[in-house]
Amino acid sequence: MNLKQLEYFLEIEKEKSFSKASQTLHVSQPSLSKVIHQLEEELGIRLFDRSTRHLRITDEGKMMLIHAQQVIRAADDMKKAADDLIQRRKGSFLFGLPPVIGSTLFPDVIADFRATYPDTDMQIIEEGAKIMEASLLEGNIDVGVAILPVASDLFDVRPLIQKHLLLIVAPDHPLAKEKKITMKELRHERFLMFQQGFSLYDRVREGCIEAGFEPTVIHESTQWDFLVEMAKKNLGVAFVPETLCEKMDMTEVGVIEVTDPALTWDLALIWRKNSYQSHATREWIDFVEESFRAKK
Repeated sequence: MNLKQLEYFLEIEKEKSFSKASQTLHVSQPSLSKVIHQLEEELGIRLFDRSTRHLRITDEGKMMLIHAQQVIRAADDMKKAADDLIQRRKGSFLFGLPPVIGSTLFPDVIADFRATYPDTDMQIIEEGAKIMEASLLEGNIDVGVAILPVASDLFDVRPLIQKHLLLIVAPDHPLAKEKKITMKELRHERFLMFQQGFSLYDRVREGCIEAGFEPTVIHESTQWDFLVEMAKKNLGVAFVPETLCEKMDMTEVGVIEVTDPALTWDLALIWRKNSYQSHATREWIDFVEESFRAKK
């Protein structure tokens, strides 16, 4: 058994097709079939059911899939460790940063880090927190920022700050003069939400459900400033992080604390549990933690 066999196995399952996988891997379909047949012979089980019109992974194949993914990730970690020994401090890493978080909290930290470590190449990948978690598990990025909680059995966590989500309404909204309300008072409101794939979407929806209702979502966006402007025009209500309210001019909107439940916004650095982290990545994790600690 070798890594090539496992990589081919994973690609076939990903594409659900020998022909598509052969194109992606740039090998002939007969060669690919031969490699998988050899792997099945070594394991003593069938990985795929080829008797139907559409290729299906077998139950035994599903179990082997988990082990194959672990082996490939371990091999990737070994390669990263070797590269780190060669590069030492002149390392590189991929940092996942949700746009809502990045725009308010990280520009200064990133600038300071690059001034301190000019030889380190940090590539920033902007994507929603939930999508970023999947990217971490797949090994596509090294470390990212998440909104807690996350699965503790899948990720190592370094907490950064604890904040809340606040409600934004138009100045002429019936609730605009209120300082604090309960979530159930929003039962009949129209919601302006961050796009699905953002943790903020899940956090607001879960809070509404906990209060006994499913929110009526009329618009989703990746841009917090657009949501605020929409709320200002009384097109709906929006939840935004407390840090945004602290940095923006909110004199033209109502900003309200919501309870029962209160929506927390606890940020942390996370990375795949027990994965190898390069020297550069470890330096970044420590640098970010110290930067946020100094701001408290």
